[in-house]
Amino acid sequence: MGCSQKSQKSEQVSSDNWTNLFDGKTLDGWKRVAGEAPYEVKDGAIVGTTIANTPNTFLVTEKEYGDFVLELDAMVESNGSNSGIQTRSHFDPEANNGKGRVYGRQVEFDPSERAWTGGIYDEARRGWLYPLSLNPEARQAFKMGEYNKIKIECIGNETKTWINDVPVAYVVDTLDPSGFIGLQVHSINNEEQAGKKVFFKNIRIKTTDLTPTPFPAGVYVVNNQPNALTAYEQEHGWKLLFDGKTTEGWVGAYKSSFPEKGWKVENGALTVLPSDGGESQNGGDIVTSAKYRAFDLSFDFKLTPGANSGVKYFVTLSENNSGSAIGLEYQILDDEKHPDAKMGRNGNRTLASLYDLITAEKQSRFLRPIGEWNKGRVVVHPNNKVEHFLNGIKVLEYERGSAAFRELVANSKYKDWENFGEATEGHILLQDHGDQVSFRSIKIKELK
Repeated sequence: MGCSQKSQKSEQVSSDNWTNLFDGKTLDGWKRVAGEAPYEVKDGAIVGTTIANTPNTFLVTEKEYGDFVLELDAMVESNGSNSGIQTRSHFDPEANNGKGRVYGRQVEFDPSERAWTGGIYDEARRGWLYPLSLNPEARQAFKMGEYNKIKIECIGNETKTWINDVPVAYVVDTLDPSGFIGLQVHSINNEEQAGKKVFFKNIRIKTTDLTPTPFPAGVYVVNNQPNALTAYEQEHGWKLLFDGKTTEGWVGAYKSSFPEKGWKVENGALTVLPSDGGESQNGGDIVTSAKYRAFDLSFDFKLTPGANSGVKYFVTLSENNSGSAIGLEYQILDDEKHPDAKMGRNGNRTLASLYDLITAEKQSRFLRPIGEWNKGRVVVHPNNKVEHFLNGIKVLEYERGSAAFRELVANSKYKDWENFGEATEGHILLQDHGDQVSFRSIKIKELK
């Protein structure tokens, strides 16, 4: 998907196939869209300045690019000057009452205390794809008030980012094989934030003879290609628990084979079928054939209106209880329409919570609507620290077996189960709660 456009006069192609997108003197090859914030050239840099009462403003390339490596230097002078770089993006001139709107993947500049610079945000469309709660070690790479070296690599369906040579984000996506590159001046909320500047210089791109730059081990990949693993993920120990086609690797809880009814595999999804909303009354729960101790588990899930389900871990199947098998549960729920959201204590039965024990701290803006795919993640570290994530945002953490954990259990519905949640290993479980819920892209990495 590389580009073969002829260079304009503002572009200078070097002997090693790098092309300058900015000549250091003019804005030739660029155009402003979507807002009224000004861009000017000063001292060899493109300078964007915030102004009040205008939406996000972008300076975008007149050309579109497919596969590329982009390098530039960028500086933000104020921690109120959020900015970013659009990649493979587009412009809808009819949106925003005819003022137009830019949409597409953006590499974020976030000088706030949150410090998500280098993360990937889908502007005016899906929201955050790669928040830096997925790679917290990279949050300190960006430096305020000085030029930072930015590198963005878009090859095939993979996007990788670096800030000052620190690897930050890794996204595999299914949208936008090509589009323009853009510089952002973010809208502001009040006059006090007006006049803040962002600076861009040394902007160059390479579109031929591209070789992907390897990432070090340990960087989490947000993979939006259903039921697929990148070569990087496979190399570093990730395995699919669902291949998108069969039920291999799964059996019914307390059974020796997969349920004959109540579940289906269709269109790349593993779906529990609706019955009457009761626990394990139709096909029943399903569990992995294998057991796991410490692991990083990811899964996509899609709820139907009012639905209830869950992903359980450290399921031992030793209780021989009726209903759903016992285990620590990542709650999957329509919080608005299912009554369980208002039960328990302080919301500890809501979506992404540790069911009946710890409430997930989440903001609605990070949720995908019912009927769309959301991403869940559970990380169990070898030291028994456990984290729950929802769409890349960490929503809770706790330590299995700690005094605080045992106190929570003592005040929960699990108080009568001896050593609840403290098994050394267990199965992964997908719950049949009588409602239609779909799963896909279930992947796991065992941690040592």
